[in-house]
Amino acid sequence: MDNDKFIFCLEAVPDIDTEETTETFRSLEKLALQTGIDSIYKTCDTIEGLEESLNALLYEDHNFKNYEIIYLVVPGERNTICLNNYYYSLEEIAELFEGKMKGKILHFANTKSLDLDGEEAQYFLDVTRARAVSGYGVRSSKANSNPLDNAFFSFCQDEDNVIEIVELLHEKYYAACKLLDFRLYY
Repeated sequence: MDNDKFIFCLEAVPDIDTEETTETFRSLEKLALQTGIDSIYKTCDTIEGLEESLNALLYEDHNFKNYEIIYLVVPGERNTICLNNYYYSLEEIAELFEGKMKGKILHFANTKSLDLDGEEAQYFLDVTRARAVSGYGVRSSKANSNPLDNAFFSFCQDEDNVIEIVELLHEKYYAACKLLDFRLYY
């Protein structure tokens, strides 16, 4: 396994000053223990916090090129994310990340549904320069995507072709992929 690829996770929380161990944090710890895949976990409660965390990663972390996946655990619907009761479109997020995500996969947990048409997906990929954007068509507080997210991250460690990754994920976790409506735009 190629362990020099990392995950950067940014999770939206109601208040960053309140320390709480989230389900996402526990899931990433489990992933690290089971597979050796390292991650950086940060929280944010505003769009400025999201931008500040990503800029710190981009400009201060010399290992940024090794972060293959930017894992966003933020609430929202279809083409928006919600931070501190404000909604931001994925177009706004794309402009925030403009040119900064070259070769990265931006993966959204199922805390927001990801439902882009072809034009929206292409705009996001072109502006951010990301390799792919993935997530789920089903937003659910009852069906947590962490196990499927971790399987996806593991496959990304071993395989570079996003089509192969999706095929493997569907082959091994078909029921979960269907239940959560896993999607990948590239």
